[in-house]
Amino acid sequence: MYLPIQFKSNDLADAVELMRKHSFATLICNDDDGQPFVSYLPLHLDLRRRDDQPLPVLLGHVARANPHWKYLANRGTALVSFLGPHAYMSPTVYTDTMRVPSWNYVSVQCQVQVRLLTERAEMEQMLAKLIEDNEPAYLAQWRSLGDEYQARMMGMIVGFELEVTGLQCKLKLNQHRPESHAALRRAYADGGEAQRELVGWMDRLKM
Repeated sequence: MYLPIQFKSNDLADAVELMRKHSFATLICNDDDGQPFVSYLPLHLDLRRRDDQPLPVLLGHVARANPHWKYLANRGTALVSFLGPHAYMSPTVYTDTMRVPSWNYVSVQCQVQVRLLTERAEMEQMLAKLIEDNEPAYLAQWRSLGDEYQARMMGMIVGFELEVTGLQCKLKLNQHRPESHAALRRAYADGGEAQRELVGWMDRLKM
């Protein structure tokens, strides 16, 4: 993605925070005609270690009727995009009237290596992690439904593991225009949930 240096974060903690809080992701790879194919889906982020370095791994699934899993298997690689809070920025944050509107946002883009989950135990672990992320209280109900029902439900989906091989984190908050920060903070603090969350990111960047 287009990533000017002033908006680039090299801190993995920033990316992890964003991917976990805004886990409903966009998964993209090419179909058999070479055209981009997109699925929107929740993903669980595991932080593993390799050679004593953190290794982000994403877990998720699509419906078996969705051909995306076949494209993933055939290509072996894909792109995952996470979009966090975003909001309009009025030019009124400047005292100089020779300004134009813009849009602020935080995002993460991951290049991934794909592995389909083929073992029942792996599928169970993946589903348990997604349930824990989104509705922990449901886990006991899911486990009470019986092996036959669980097997039938799991047969209707295809799970996968996406090992992150490249990651870009973009925090576009007008960092390079400090003269706008006080007015921008006030405007966002009085705004909706997304604007207030962006104020938190401004705090994180000590703007």
